[in-house]
Amino acid sequence: MRKTFSTVAASGILVMTLVACSSEPTLDEAQTGDGTDTIELAEFPDRPYWGDTHLHTDNSVDAFGFGVRLGPEDALRFASGEEVTATTGAQAQLSRPLDFLVIADHSDALGATRRLYDAPRWYVNWVIGDETVLRWYDMMHESPEQSQLAIAELITAAANGTVPEALADPEQAAENTKDIWNTHLEMLDRYNDPGTFTAIAGFEWTRMPDGNNLHRVVMYRDGSERTSQTLPFPGLSTTAEQLWDYMAAYEQETGGQVLAIPHNSNLSNGLMFEMTMPDGSPMTAEYATKRAAAEPVIEVTQIKGDSETHPFLSPNDEMAGFGVAGWELGNLPLTLETEPEMYAGSYARSALLRGLSLEQQLGVNPYAFGMIGSTDSHTSLATGDEDNFWGKHTGNEPATEDRAVTPQNLGTRIGRFGWNYLAGGYAAAWARGNTRAEIFDAFARREVYATTGPRMSLRIFGGFDFANEDWDGDWVRAGYTRGVPMGGELSDQGSAPTFLISALKDPDGANLDRVQVIKGWITASGETQERVYDVVWSDMEARARSSGRVPVVGDTVNREDATYTNSIGAAELRTTWIDPDYSAGQSAFYYVRVLEIPTPRWPLFDAVRFGFDLSDDAMADAVAQERAYTSPIWLKSAAEAQ
Repeated sequence: MRKTFSTVAASGILVMTLVACSSEPTLDEAQTGDGTDTIELAEFPDRPYWGDTHLHTDNSVDAFGFGVRLGPEDALRFASGEEVTATTGAQAQLSRPLDFLVIADHSDALGATRRLYDAPRWYVNWVIGDETVLRWYDMMHESPEQSQLAIAELITAAANGTVPEALADPEQAAENTKDIWNTHLEMLDRYNDPGTFTAIAGFEWTRMPDGNNLHRVVMYRDGSERTSQTLPFPGLSTTAEQLWDYMAAYEQETGGQVLAIPHNSNLSNGLMFEMTMPDGSPMTAEYATKRAAAEPVIEVTQIKGDSETHPFLSPNDEMAGFGVAGWELGNLPLTLETEPEMYAGSYARSALLRGLSLEQQLGVNPYAFGMIGSTDSHTSLATGDEDNFWGKHTGNEPATEDRAVTPQNLGTRIGRFGWNYLAGGYAAAWARGNTRAEIFDAFARREVYATTGPRMSLRIFGGFDFANEDWDGDWVRAGYTRGVPMGGELSDQGSAPTFLISALKDPDGANLDRVQVIKGWITASGETQERVYDVVWSDMEARARSSGRVPVVGDTVNREDATYTNSIGAAELRTTWIDPDYSAGQSAFYYVRVLEIPTPRWPLFDAVRFGFDLSDDAMADAVAQERAYTSPIWLKSAAEAQ
């Protein structure tokens, strides 16, 4: 097997690859196509398909530096239900397979650290012949801690344009990157099994000015016939608008389709959802149009916290603090602290409100997005289950018995990395079948929703003539034929919109506490407003409203053995809800939030599994109410609808 090695530092971006050349696999024609796989499809989307669109393997420069030694094939095997051996040696398996997966390795330095590590030392010493590179190589082989330091130095050198000259060979690097990408695409085609498991091509675009997280996951609809005609777009030295141009060029040149998913906005220090252009000038309609077209969905919850809203932004929302602790301190590397005035540009609900305001000014809403969850795991293991959480990276996999007691600092503040990690989330896509085309199209039309891990089934239709009697018949058909599903738009007809809302518990999980509708709207004078409505909840007679609030559902969690019972809550909640605060001509959005009863979080499961006591801080955060967020339905004024 012949190996070649080269790197390039171009425009401050490190592109380093060491490629193992191998023979092309034999591909099943039914699995390599353009996304129009032929399986029997339902008339309407008939179930939510569960997936992760944000998983890193050893092809990501940081994941490998953190210690992961599992590659894309291990990730695909694990997500589709097989047992794999984790980097730290334990056996890992999902209790239920996922339906789809996007491996989103960083486009910058794709596969670089894996291939540097695998090179013989004599090759690095004699052929590359650079003392700095050799020192990095030795550090990567010395220990996980030294490996992390080496990767940090390497990434800093790439960002600063100070990569050793011996590593620069642009032509060879481009060719090697192409080989890595095409090998990956062929593997996806082999594992793609229409109707059973969908393997989707993608990558992570990693823009991070001053440490502020503006990352996007780029997701393709197509098989290798089209995706092999492009290469992942670098992020460290490019802008979001350049990414959108790259995507538009891909679609024009190949006839394929692609979209981008902004993620982890809670660490953007207000830059993810700005009211202006990136340079501070007034936002233009052209820019807003490009963004809306390229980014129909955002990632609202993941391992690094929850980005739905913040108590500072939503002081009247008693459930607004989920997944916030520790993550509001600053940007991703904590090089800049987060001030409260930055929050509005970092959280989804405020961004949706900002979108209404910008639409009033520009005639275009740049933030009319749907919402999903995903993991952002750097272990190659896509799991959002509290009792099966494999950590953010290999340094806090379950084999590390003190991961919930002694947080991994990673050069940052004590307490941010540890029990503050969430074991989530997942993306749910309402589709007619499990194929690349159907899953992608659900994302494109925003008929998707986010959960923090549980797989509850959640549906909302909006219209103007729904009634309780619709539940007695084919209410799904009624929803599609007389209204719109989540992600859709309604044109104001001068009467209050009506919603059919249905929530079913995760069949293997906890009962439901309540269903809430979050409404945001803009007044004629341009003022934005929000309100949370409890629309249906368990045991409504016994839990009557008091002072306008629904009493807490209770708590059955046993802190001694990390168990709970479904003796409270409901297996199913549904209602027909009419907006009681409708005003004619009002632009608004509505999305549903569903809460489970309290359940144990992963630190409590760890404490029981490994036999240690949690600290007081960790114990205070050891139980939570997992949740789901639908994509909104927008009510548009007559003028906006035209």
